[in-house]
Amino acid sequence: MDESTGSEPMNRRRLLITGAGGFTGRHAVRSFAAEGAQVTAVLRHPGNDGGSRGAAPIFPEGVQVHYCDLSDRKAVNEMIQMVVPDEVLHLAGKNSVPESWRDPLLYIESNVMATLYLLEALRSLPQSRVLVAGSRLKFKAGGLAGPPHPYSLSKTLEELASLAWGTLFRQPVLMAEPCNLIGPGPSTGFCSLLTRYIVTLEAGGKPPLFKLSSRYDLRDFLDVRDAVKAYSVILNKGETGTVYKIDSGRQRSLGEVAEHLVSRSAVAVPLDWGPEASEAQDQNALNQTQREDSGAVVPDVQATPEVNVATLGWKPEIGLETSLTDILVHYRTNGEGGLV
Repeated sequence: MDESTGSEPMNRRRLLITGAGGFTGRHAVRSFAAEGAQVTAVLRHPGNDGGSRGAAPIFPEGVQVHYCDLSDRKAVNEMIQMVVPDEVLHLAGKNSVPESWRDPLLYIESNVMATLYLLEALRSLPQSRVLVAGSRLKFKAGGLAGPPHPYSLSKTLEELASLAWGTLFRQPVLMAEPCNLIGPGPSTGFCSLLTRYIVTLEAGGKPPLFKLSSRYDLRDFLDVRDAVKAYSVILNKGETGTVYKIDSGRQRSLGEVAEHLVSRSAVAVPLDWGPEASEAQDQNALNQTQREDSGAVVPDVQATPEVNVATLGWKPEIGLETSLTDILVHYRTNGEGGLV
């Protein structure tokens, strides 16, 4: 099924965005449409566009909406033949580590096979550039540690298969690996979960005590809107067969971020800060976990090129405080609805 929220523009690049109803997808649709692209937003089911229940649509006027289950090979092929995209931003997939333990085959189907169905359908359009969103939780294939969880396995296989497909069939396939993305919208990341907890307390609710893994865990947080701009730069300037890292370049402790959010609360915010180990001990443990989870070991000589997107002229523009403020505004006003 295909429907439009406006008249079809002419003589503009046709961009297809999968996972358009998700956290990053919603921002990507808005940003690329504002750039002037003819955007087709792919959703799995009708009703995910915000309009079926009387709410304001989540996409701007003029965006084409296409419903497609990416695990249905025939449906994917029909979609590509209908849209004929010049570019594809592939954001769809599963990303819950706990769920991947419960249903590992679902993660292989959603993150590996669905991606291959998309790439196979695009073989009929050899000039169509494809950017696949990967994950920092991949592991080094062939390494001694092995995958830490089925999600990591699925994203590692997705990257290997995507780049190999591009090489085998001479398709312009690129990969992006963002860090922890934050910002307004329906995210299930740390900052959004803590913000929802705070807003629930402000509304008089009594949610379970929010627990941090540790005050000293370090993470690189980047605003999702900056990440979307990075995706645009990669599509425009990136070299095929390359993995582009996207990050802010600064590590923040969970404690620091939590305190930023708590300081903006109108009520007291009780927290379980996790193990009170020393900062040095926590950092050593974190470094070891990152090495094991991301495969951050000495790379093979034949490894896929991995570069930072900053080499293409991109740099982040939205600071942490702005991101956190916007997350609070989103949950205090819109909840799971439109973006601020």
